[in-house]
Amino acid sequence: MIPKPVPVEPTLANSLLIGSGLFWTLTYLLILRRGTKDQIYGMPVAALCANLAWEFIFAFVFPHPYPQRVVNYIWLTFDLGIMWQYLKFGKKEFPAGFSSPVFYLNFLLGLVFSSLIIAFISVEFEEYIGYYAAFGQNLLMSVLFIAMLFKRNNVRGQSVYIALFKMLGTILASITFYLYFPKSYLLLLLYFAIFSYDIIYLFLLRNRLKAEGFQPWQRW
Repeated sequence: MIPKPVPVEPTLANSLLIGSGLFWTLTYLLILRRGTKDQIYGMPVAALCANLAWEFIFAFVFPHPYPQRVVNYIWLTFDLGIMWQYLKFGKKEFPAGFSSPVFYLNFLLGLVFSSLIIAFISVEFEEYIGYYAAFGQNLLMSVLFIAMLFKRNNVRGQSVYIALFKMLGTILASITFYLYFPKSYLLLLLYFAIFSYDIIYLFLLRNRLKAEGFQPWQRW
């Protein structure tokens, strides 16, 4: 059974959510900036599909109340920019025999299935805020950032500020939803799992940047 939210002081909750939204907005902007500079996409494709699906669904299908709906519009716009970078630069990340039709079909299927899974989670659990899906795909993103770092074996498309701002945005969101759902053990597990992988990624990326001769905190 999905736990019912407990009352939270509105000013505190709104402040935490605004802070989280600002950090996530900076994360998206820096992914776009780094991707443009490095001529590569900066978000793992499975996480990108899930993000696009979540933002579209909770902007248009099960629209959030304002002002969160406006935030969803903004994030969707940023993710469309990241999608463009993936479609433009992503094919060279795949093996030579990976044809263009298969590349585009792979992305389309990822987008379709992500959308259906998120929508069905909302319908089946009657949870139309999307927090279970959001934290679940956040964990997916955290794991995949580490995988992307090892797969590329370089720091292209990545920076410690992207890693840091993602982590900070998630921490603030986690605190907010812990206040609302203090007895949700699943959400609590997701908070700690995401934080653990985000810390690991931040340190791995910092070390890799140093190994490649970069000053980690001077490379945005």
